[in-house]
Amino acid sequence: MFIKVLLLVVFFAVMIGIGFYSRSKAKNVNDYVLGGRSVGPWISAFAFGTSYFSSVVFIGYAGQFGWKYGLASTWIGLGNAFIGSLLAWLVLGRRTRVMTQKLDAKTMPEYFGKRYDSEALRIVGSVIAFVFLVPYTAGVYNGLSRLFGMAFSIDYRVCVIVMAILTGLYVVLGGYMATALNDFIQGIIMLVGICAVIFSVLAGQGGFLNAIKALSEVETDPLVTTAALVNGKGLFASFFGPDPLNLLGVIVLTSLGTWGLPQMVHKFYAIKDEKAVKTGTVVSTFFAIIISGGCYFLGGFGRLFSGFSEIYKADGSVAYDSIVPTMLSTLPDVLIGVVVVLVFSASMSTLSSLVLTSSSTLTLDLIKPLCKKEISDKTQLRLMQILVVFFIILSVLLAFNPPTFIAQLMGVSWGALAGAFLAPFMYGLYSKEVTRASVWASYIIGVGFTVVNIIHPIIASPINAGAVTMVAGLIVVPVVSLITPKPDKARVDEIFSCYDQKVSVRETENLGE
Repeated sequence: MFIKVLLLVVFFAVMIGIGFYSRSKAKNVNDYVLGGRSVGPWISAFAFGTSYFSSVVFIGYAGQFGWKYGLASTWIGLGNAFIGSLLAWLVLGRRTRVMTQKLDAKTMPEYFGKRYDSEALRIVGSVIAFVFLVPYTAGVYNGLSRLFGMAFSIDYRVCVIVMAILTGLYVVLGGYMATALNDFIQGIIMLVGICAVIFSVLAGQGGFLNAIKALSEVETDPLVTTAALVNGKGLFASFFGPDPLNLLGVIVLTSLGTWGLPQMVHKFYAIKDEKAVKTGTVVSTFFAIIISGGCYFLGGFGRLFSGFSEIYKADGSVAYDSIVPTMLSTLPDVLIGVVVVLVFSASMSTLSSLVLTSSSTLTLDLIKPLCKKEISDKTQLRLMQILVVFFIILSVLLAFNPPTFIAQLMGVSWGALAGAFLAPFMYGLYSKEVTRASVWASYIIGVGFTVVNIIHPIIASPINAGAVTMVAGLIVVPVVSLITPKPDKARVDEIFSCYDQKVSVRETENLGE
């Protein structure tokens, strides 16, 4: 217990210290929200990766999907790495940085408002972002608190409150730079921690080969198995697992979804230069392979711990959020301390990104446009800091009484946000033909379908429902753009002129003819 507490105390001290250090670098709105658009490659890459992976992935998703798909759940981690990280940087990174600077857009709703010349799109976008980031935040609290309950036997609510206070403190003090610097340190902890945990868990099962053999002997569960594969043997240790189609839905949601999440795309706004884009692309991809691939790989062995009573609820159903904590409970105390700091790192980095995104979009995209008087830069900064606290309190209240388990909270949040934002954001970076009406259509599809599916389920799994809304948005936006009035050509040409500006580079970076 002493070791676990000591590790946490040191961790907390470093996080808060960085908050005070970054305070001097957050004197205006641009610095507080974007770090002055001067964030280097490694910090940008780690900020992207640590915001991507939190306790939702480590505790919720790894447990649930590892149980359902066995080792095939590792495909989710690889999808996160190559679609959610590599392709996201290649497709969105550079263009997002250039166009958002041209538009002077600090948030995703502000981008929509200026790119499509509509204050209404900006205001509605800010409401969507705020409302659907709350359940995601609650899911992060939920996952961390379950781990704390296992490690320290501390009440769930105490864990939530402590985490909320610490996150709020360094975000209020230092803004984006405090978040980014902490993300870098937290990312290093995550890399070391996940490798140590995987090695230790497998060692406890007699080594990798013995664990694979034991997993191949586990009988399939008809409740989580595709009909054609029921009664199959060795499916939990197979290439595609017992339910390939639903596995594909999870890969789509958790990988493509990052392209439309405000707190993820926001990282591209703050990139310093071309070198940061190139290095960040590589580093974030390798980070995702190790962290996400490692989490799902670890979760794939969850059924080897099916004899533990903690994994089941009173009615005999599986408590998915308890699977990974149960696996970790078998580790030595020192490693449990490392795991606690690992998951705390992952969760605080994601939380800080979420609360900063929510507070900035409410201030800049809702309050500022609706206010009749001009709001000074200093007042906007204070408003954002107040709203950081408000958002944390709201998400804590939801976390105290979460409506369902972690993965479902995240599925609802990602489905609505990415379903509404992904298509108009991405197409808007590349095409001059995207219309204002198509953005409204995407908003309606993303939010409308998600809400209807909650009230009257059309697709039973929120995960698959979220994947469907994203794909629907990618189809709806170009179709609606074809049949609705085109945007003003001169205005759009002027916006896209940012991509045509000539720059000078060294011969080592671009060979001449």
